[in-house]
Amino acid sequence: MRWKVAILTASDKGSRGEREDTSAQVIRELVEEELGGEIVDYRIVPDEQDEIMAALIEMTDYFQADLVLTTGGTGLAPRDVTPEATLRVIDRMVPGIAEAMRMGALQKTRRAMLSRGICGIRGRSLIVNLPGSPKGVHESLMAFMDQLPHALGILSGELGEHTV
Repeated sequence: MRWKVAILTASDKGSRGEREDTSAQVIRELVEEELGGEIVDYRIVPDEQDEIMAALIEMTDYFQADLVLTTGGTGLAPRDVTPEATLRVIDRMVPGIAEAMRMGALQKTRRAMLSRGICGIRGRSLIVNLPGSPKGVHESLMAFMDQLPHALGILSGELGEHTV
């Protein structure tokens, strides 16, 4: 199955055109090469909770993305509000993915413990908060990429919960 994927970058500088969005490029490459996914929506919004929420809702409800990958806004800075915006739009949390991302990254850098990214379900869509750096995006995505087809299969109804 070809999964529909949306990419959302939360970045004040990126939304003003002051920074190239290299993290989204890494996401796009990994989604297409590793997952065989199709990018159905991509956008950059400022670090504003309401704008992040609106984008997540549109990506899941209108574009019906199977997977929404966010990048940026998961740190400790006052404007890092992506996890809070995500919490306000999801129906259920999937903490194991966020735990796997942090565990994998902790093997490379102790700063990974400062990431506040979360993962959750909205309808039949999986939303995952990734870090803002290209390296962090790559390491985090690869920490659970092998489990994405199964997770998305369950959410879409294509697979049963206990399918091998």
